[in-house]
Amino acid sequence: MIKFPIVFENDEILLINKPAGVSVQGGAGISHPMDEELAKQVGYKVHLVHRLDRETSGLIVVAKNPVAAKKWISLISSHQVQKEYTALCFGVPVLRGKSAQKGTITDSVTKQGREQSAVTQFTVEKTVHIPLASSQTPEQSDSPSVPPAVSELVVSQLHLVLGTGRMHQIRIHLAGAACPIVGDDKHGNFKLNKLAKKQLKVKMLCLAATKITLPINGKPRSFTVDLPAHMCFLDQSPLT
Repeated sequence: MIKFPIVFENDEILLINKPAGVSVQGGAGISHPMDEELAKQVGYKVHLVHRLDRETSGLIVVAKNPVAAKKWISLISSHQVQKEYTALCFGVPVLRGKSAQKGTITDSVTKQGREQSAVTQFTVEKTVHIPLASSQTPEQSDSPSVPPAVSELVVSQLHLVLGTGRMHQIRIHLAGAACPIVGDDKHGNFKLNKLAKKQLKVKMLCLAATKITLPINGKPRSFTVDLPAHMCFLDQSPLT
């Protein structure tokens, strides 16, 4: 049984630090989902009030009963809960043709054929240039018909605040801003992901819900968690 860290608890909710690779809800072909495993852990049924992608780690709120679930779904939909994320991405975001260290992405996203408005605010916290071992021989590198080998991976750590909560919103927005998330095989850069897997041993999506601010007893209270282990590889790399 998976044991989920409980970051906060009161008589209405549990705040859980969900690991990457665990589905929030069960369904066809899904084994050991969070809602079922957490219910076993605490000894009663829990009620989901929002979602995280299977590949995304971090903070998620679940309710202890149906009345609390209705209340917290309303609080989240009325933007009284603020969710903040950390992502490791290739490159830096590009807005209106220019590299940006800070900005807001407002491109709509499509769900089941219907366009939905979406807002993601980002700030680049640091950018790291990671040298890579060459995969080409000198003869290959001199040939005009062979593209040059990638000599380094440029990875940025971004802080993200959501204005909306659309499915895969962060992943779609950053990919559209030429700054795809490391390890995103659905919306990201296949070639760069392959290099990251081979040379950096990064095999998981590098996106985590690292901070959440909740209205507790009428006052905002913030909770944070550390980055998961698979997102700590920048700490050993020189900053530029």
